[in-house]
Amino acid sequence: MHLDLRQLRHFIALVEYRNFGLAAQASNISQSAFSRSIQGLEQSFGARLIDRTRNLEPTKKGLIVLEHARLMVGNAHDLLNAVRQFNEREAGELSFACGPAPAAWLMPQALGLFTRRLPKVRLRFHVDNWQALGQRLLAEECEFFVADARNFEHDPDYRVELLSSHRWGFCCRSDHPLAGLEQVTVEQLFSYPLAGSVRPPNLRKALVELSGRPDFQTSIECDNGYSLISVIQHSDAIGTTNVSKSNPYLRQGLKILDVQGLDPQLPEFYTHYGIVSRAGYKLSFLAQTLIECFHEADRAMQVLEAEEHL
Repeated sequence: MHLDLRQLRHFIALVEYRNFGLAAQASNISQSAFSRSIQGLEQSFGARLIDRTRNLEPTKKGLIVLEHARLMVGNAHDLLNAVRQFNEREAGELSFACGPAPAAWLMPQALGLFTRRLPKVRLRFHVDNWQALGQRLLAEECEFFVADARNFEHDPDYRVELLSSHRWGFCCRSDHPLAGLEQVTVEQLFSYPLAGSVRPPNLRKALVELSGRPDFQTSIECDNGYSLISVIQHSDAIGTTNVSKSNPYLRQGLKILDVQGLDPQLPEFYTHYGIVSRAGYKLSFLAQTLIECFHEADRAMQVLEAEEHL
């Protein structure tokens, strides 16, 4: 019997997503091609591996295949990493991803540390919302990503290394009509367009509580943190950013707003970022090195924030 690792990956994706369309999308192939792949795998084993009448649950034979498929795919991934690491201390390539906010203020420091240590390594990174990043990780388009970890830290399919919490606040350009006020009311805040990333769970919860509405959507949405900062710097839009004085954007024309009635100690106003990777997969040397750089940059920022309160 010939076993196709690609078909095994598709089977794992189908078990994880329980939906042919979503699993096909995560695998970056058409749904029809994905269905043929699953059918081909079942023909190889001469048995149904998925119960199509029970929410696409794996059958008893499917559970056996799933257990070994995960081991085989994981071992294949480790083999590729081992070969790739042969010369990667001098050169190599690493793909990772980042959410919009950490990409704007934490990633630059981490990449600065990394490129000084391994200047010949080629880096490729994506910036996107946490849902899209999860799909990229499952599709093996990146080894890890840094983003809001709330939806991953309790999922056994993911490994999460939490970063320290940092407080964020509302901000505007330094010559904004609200910038000269010692305090702004919630009404004043919401009288201007709000700019933010597409799916930040803590920001949406904070906006709902502040506005008193059952739901709240930002007026300007983008999953590129740099573009959002630029929009805020050149318009009357209100945005969000790290409140620490070490935040470089506060030295580039942004001002933190003191919102009346806002409790800055609420958990919604603190980041919950983590470094997310696939459970059971061994990370490459380059990925491990860059992850340590993220931790180092995060610790340095934490020290700076602690010094501000002395």
